Amino acid sequence: MKYVLVTGGVVSGLGKGVTASSIGVVLKACGLRITSIKIDPYLNTDAGTMSPFEHGEVFVLDDGGEVDLDLGNYERFLDIKLTRDNNITTGKIYQSVIDKERRGEYLGKTVQVVPHITNAIQEWIERVAMIPVDGKEGPADVCVIELGGTIGDIESMPFIEALGQFSYRVGPGNFCLVHVSLVPVLNVVGEQKTKPTQHSVRGLRGLGLTPNILACRSTKELEDNVKEKLSQFCHVPAVNIVTLYDVSNIWRIPLLLRDQKAHEAILKVLNLDRVESIAQEPKLDEWVARASIFDALQDTVRIAMVGKYTGLSDSYLSVLKALLHASVDCRRKLVVDWVASTDLEDSTAIEAPDAYKAAWDLLKIAVVEFARHVMNLTDANSTEFDPDTKTPCVIFMPEGSKTHMGATMRLGSRRTFFKVADCKSAKLYGNVTYVDERHRHRYEVNPNMVPEFENAGLQFVGKDDTGRRMEIIEIPNHRYFVGAQFHPEFKSRPSKPSPLFVGLVAAASGQLDRVLQDCCNGHVVPAKPILSNGSYNPTAHQNGHPKVLANGLSNGTYYANGNGVHA
Repeated sequence: MKYVLVTGGVVSGLGKGVTASSIGVVLKACGLRITSIKIDPYLNTDAGTMSPFEHGEVFVLDDGGEVDLDLGNYERFLDIKLTRDNNITTGKIYQSVIDKERRGEYLGKTVQVVPHITNAIQEWIERVAMIPVDGKEGPADVCVIELGGTIGDIESMPFIEALGQFSYRVGPGNFCLVHVSLVPVLNVVGEQKTKPTQHSVRGLRGLGLTPNILACRSTKELEDNVKEKLSQFCHVPAVNIVTLYDVSNIWRIPLLLRDQKAHEAILKVLNLDRVESIAQEPKLDEWVARASIFDALQDTVRIAMVGKYTGLSDSYLSVLKALLHASVDCRRKLVVDWVASTDLEDSTAIEAPDAYKAAWDLLKIAVVEFARHVMNLTDANSTEFDPDTKTPCVIFMPEGSKTHMGATMRLGSRRTFFKVADCKSAKLYGNVTYVDERHRHRYEVNPNMVPEFENAGLQFVGKDDTGRRMEIIEIPNHRYFVGAQFHPEFKSRPSKPSPLFVGLVAAASGQLDRVLQDCCNGHVVPAKPILSNGSYNPTAHQNGHPKVLANGLSNGTYYANGNGVHA
């Protein structure tokens, strides 16, 4: 097993996750099998109870693991399925060590950070790296490890020590350290400054880790003299210094690495540069085409997005990515209209009537809205919002816990069976009989009210294996009124957009009939042609559709709320 460790310095938010994912993409394009591990130094055992304001969205895996959003980047970029153990936290490590101590496995020894905690970290990495995540048998060739936080953080110290020991443990030729750092440009002098990176690398070396490759974040490509200076002071060959400068879209990051021969440097450090079965030039034609298509998009599609944490877009990262995948698939430029859920509350009508009106003009909410304004049940509500409501359309799951927060939701992959064959959802999924999608919710549609809803025209086209849990709703004659109890965004990939999101974007841009027909035929034809070289010709085919705002009962919108129901 070969290991690539990605660390960060100077400041947080440099894009270590995207860098680690892109490294994986480039190595995969060389013919290697890749797996990934994210290390988060916080004490929480997982991300399940953390506020999105603190840490961005909680990404959900097939096995129900609530993990860091960077694992979503790994899955989307590499098209793999990770496990909860691919996300290591301080809490998990300490819990495992304490459990061993309670069982007497340390034979009465004094349990310490070194060697017990550091050994536990190394053993965890070695164990998880062997788990296949690409659907094939046997372990991957390379494990890409991302260490969260920045070098010098006190909570990262046990992991730094463990990884230093680990590099010695696996030996030369099996460990490559990529350090992501910042090279700022001061407006006063207008030159790229290397001192922050120098200090960061010096701190890293002082902790026992020596970088093999520097990935420098900057607004523009590094100048040659800057590279030479970094090489001299950081003891890294100039050919092993790459610039991750600002680009038009995220799909160009792997192309940046390829163009600067980062794969050659990594393969050389890992003693893979002379292996005949490994391609020395990554095959990234699909990424080139996708990045080119995105940059050439002109016709827009507008989607309303309502949520509690609209002040931080990372809170809904997977939703935004799924919308992006779908919009590119439909050859549309995505425009998101954010709606703060607090603007929809009755109190806002008094305190800020303009914000209240604007929010409700954009959005109406699915099951509760249908009950109130179609079925005339004016007091219909969710028990999450009103525990004493006389018309509980959405209720707390019977097996849920109201006292414990962590891992008490309905989590992970669950099977949904289509009960109505001739519905939009089934067609979008290719007329399959069932789908496996990921869940994360405590509340669900009240099964006792299902007959009333269906008599009023709302169809529950997808249910779980018991037939009691409502998974997908539709209004048959509506252009696109589709709701799902599960989170389809978690399985969306750039090359395989989520079908329900494709349907939403297609409906909002006047393409739904074509998409449904294509899905029924077992394939999806691009809305606009791609040239043979992978580029996109914006003038070859123009539908001329006006901008469409997908909103509420009239047009179909996507919204996110606390009970995980989407429409």
